[in-house]
Amino acid sequence: MPVYRLGSAVPRIHPDAFVHPDAVVVGDVEIGAEASVWPAAVIRGDGGPIRIGARTSVQDGTVVHVTAGRPTLVGDDCVIGHLAHLEACTVEDGCLLASGSVVLEGVVVGAGATVAANAVVLDGTAVPPGALAAGVPASVRPGRSRPEYIQGAVAVYLAKARRYRTELERIG
Repeated sequence: MPVYRLGSAVPRIHPDAFVHPDAVVVGDVEIGAEASVWPAAVIRGDGGPIRIGARTSVQDGTVVHVTAGRPTLVGDDCVIGHLAHLEACTVEDGCLLASGSVVLEGVVVGAGATVAANAVVLDGTAVPPGALAAGVPASVRPGRSRPEYIQGAVAVYLAKARRYRTELERIG
C-alpha cells in the first residue's frame, strides 16, 4: 500500500487496521484499530491532521482531506461510503456518510447521524446526533437516521477486513 511521509508527518496505522494495497495514505494521518481503508481511497493529511477512528470503514474511491489548520476527524464505528468526499470536517461516532456524499469544511456530523447518498453538506452545517442530512444542498431531518443499519454495516466491514487481511493475494 502506498503510505507516504510528508516532511516530518508520518502516518500512524494501527496494526489491526486493514489498508488495501491500492489505497493511498499521506502525511499526518492516524487510522484506528480494526478500521478499514478500501481500494482507490485517498487519505491526504498534508495541511493538518486526519484521524480515522476504530472500526470505521473508508470505502472505495473516498477522498479524505484537510484545509490549512482545519483537521478532518472521523469517530469510531463509522461507515464512509464509496466515493464520499470529506474536507476539514468532524464526523462523530456511529455515523454513516453514504456513497457519493460530500461533507465540507467546518461541518459537524453528530453521533449516529446519516448523510444520504449524493448529499452535499455545505460549510459550517451542524447535523445533529441521530439526524439525516439529504439533498443538494443537504437539508437536515432530525431523528431520521437508522442506527441499526449503521451498526449492521460496521459489522459487515469488520468481517470483510478480517477476510481481506488473510485471503487477499495479488495474482497479476
